[in-house]
Amino acid sequence: MQLTRPVAAIIPAFQAAPSVGHVVRGTLDLIDTVIVVDDGSTDGTADNARESGAKVIVHPGNLGKGAALRTGFARAWDLGYEGAVTLDADGQHLAEEIPRMFEAWESGADLVLGTRDHLFAEMAGIRRASNRISSRLISFAAGVKLADIQTGFRIYSRQLLDTTGFPGNRFEAESAVVVRAAQRGCRISTVPISLGFSDGRCTSHYRPVVDSLRIAKAVIGARLMSIGNRQD
Repeated sequence: MQLTRPVAAIIPAFQAAPSVGHVVRGTLDLIDTVIVVDDGSTDGTADNARESGAKVIVHPGNLGKGAALRTGFARAWDLGYEGAVTLDADGQHLAEEIPRMFEAWESGADLVLGTRDHLFAEMAGIRRASNRISSRLISFAAGVKLADIQTGFRIYSRQLLDTTGFPGNRFEAESAVVVRAAQRGCRISTVPISLGFSDGRCTSHYRPVVDSLRIAKAVIGARLMSIGNRQD
């Protein structure tokens, strides 16, 4: 598909040497520019990504997924792109699903979420419950019903991120930006996707207690900020 708004792909990666090369190569079949942000890995992630054709940025230490994405966005905007596809480095997100998300992007969406709620039944109980509960709570804060807000498989427009910012250095950034986008009237589209594997506990760096608390704090902060802006 020839896009009217060109996009780069951004892959935040930490200790992903076994899988990142495959993800990069698959993505390059669809998107000309793939940016991998190696967030302090010690296992050769950066080398494998570079050898597979990605533009690689290396953080000297582990700063978190939100920080890695923010670094990737900055590089994509410097290169002149108007949007960015984000996907994980572990192979759970399938590059061949990207064209389905492009359809929503081309319709004018500011944020496209590749959603997995139709696959929740295939996930382990604690992960399924976490995704459902967090999505309901964040939907309530955003004022928009969305079934899967924790997904990292997305397309962001530069205009959206210029409006909302990308608050937080870790997993909370992805949740907070949805709340900010919804509260500012940005257009959010959802596209059901297939996954390479449904339950990513073995490859995920998500820490249920610590990161859930960070997400809750970020979402509440985004909600309060939106209320404050309306009162002003």
